[in-house]
Amino acid sequence: MAKALSEGSNPPHIRRMPTDADQTSEDVRSRILDAAEALLRRHGPDKLAVTDVARALSMSHANVYRYFGSKTDLFQQLVRRWLGRLEAPLAAIAAEDGPAADRLTRWALTLHRQKREKVSADPEMFAAFDKAADRAGGGPVEAHLDALRDQLRIILEDGAAEGRWPGVGPTSAQDVFTALSPFSHPAVVLADGAADRSEQLRRVVRLLDAGLAAG
Repeated sequence: MAKALSEGSNPPHIRRMPTDADQTSEDVRSRILDAAEALLRRHGPDKLAVTDVARALSMSHANVYRYFGSKTDLFQQLVRRWLGRLEAPLAAIAAEDGPAADRLTRWALTLHRQKREKVSADPEMFAAFDKAADRAGGGPVEAHLDALRDQLRIILEDGAAEGRWPGVGPTSAQDVFTALSPFSHPAVVLADGAADRSEQLRRVVRLLDAGLAAG
């Protein structure tokens, strides 16, 4: 045992703490994004600096740049991860096997609820991410909107296959998304004070259902 300890091994009852060498690139990227998100919440995007992120993680700013090529890249990945959290439950609804009309209603209501909760539960963070999205450029936001439209396209095509919506065409996903956007657009949700407009949204979805069914 003494020989083993002298050679630098740990006794069986002592767990070795993980080092940077033990972490994968994804682990480090996740830690950097977590730190950047915490600083964004505290200081806002205007004062978020790569050096501050590095300091919070006790690493050099050069090491941060190993994983994110620029501050803009860091903003883009931060915003993309945040928006991805909104997309996941919506993607699950789109992928279900149930009636398309029911899924469309739940999809629209879920998106509306998520945006309301983001504003009402943490308005400062919502505003910070909204501003960070502007700093990040259109890439993350466009990717998010494309993902939402793709989810709608799945639901609408399923409705067409069911025979419920013969009016579904190449532009239907964009048209439905546009009709639903007043219930989820950040500027509108903020202006409404995160008001619950679920009943109005249900009526809009019923109108869309009727229009698509009429062909």
